[in-house]
Amino acid sequence: MSDETIGIVVADDHQVVRAGFAALLGTQPDFTVLGTACDGAEAVAVCRAVNPDVVLMDVRMPGVDGIEATRQLVSGPGTVPKVLILTTFDLDEYVFDALRAGASGFLLKDVTAERLFDGVRVIAAGEALLAPGLTRRLISEFARLRPPPGPGGTVSGGSAPAAAASTLAGGTVPPALSALTPRETEVLRHVAEGLSNTEIAARLVVTEETVKTHVSRLLAKLGLRDRTQAVVLAYESGLVVPGRG
Repeated sequence: MSDETIGIVVADDHQVVRAGFAALLGTQPDFTVLGTACDGAEAVAVCRAVNPDVVLMDVRMPGVDGIEATRQLVSGPGTVPKVLILTTFDLDEYVFDALRAGASGFLLKDVTAERLFDGVRVIAAGEALLAPGLTRRLISEFARLRPPPGPGGTVSGGSAPAAAASTLAGGTVPPALSALTPRETEVLRHVAEGLSNTEIAARLVVTEETVKTHVSRLLAKLGLRDRTQAVVLAYESGLVVPGRG
């Protein structure tokens, strides 16, 4: 797609929902709906054929669900699209699995048109669609649904970097994060705690541009696409433990 146009694929097993989102997105001059899919397998096939920038992915679909489809798209060959999860329930357990699989954010299906448009643009720009307040809720719910690593330091079912991490103890940086500088680790902790770049800059008494640079570098070092994945890794590695100061 051109720099001015965002290519989109809509995947949902309900024809009315699928067509409705596609029609709504098609009203925007900077959006081009490249295709639709009724399940995860078709979503993967369509995306690999048309190379969209963003995929609106329903979680619960027959056969290959949205989580597995996201995992295949993120780990597959070629251009990797940003995946925006569509869900009926706010912060249900499927959302966490989808984020771990590589999704960049999520929206409720009853979202307003403007929020949907903004969400697609945010995701396409490479940002995570998780507001600071929502990040705090995400971590709290993640803690409830996915207990932190045990004494052995293994995270069952976690991502490769997270699975290699050990429990944070005595302020020690988990092995998965050992490539980061102390300042980058500090910035990651603040990101995972739900602070915005502006709030982090105020906390560290640096410019917002400096914070952006730290965030970009730590994402690159950890092989992460965005802040959403950083939040998940920070939690799973034990760097941030909900409820612990």
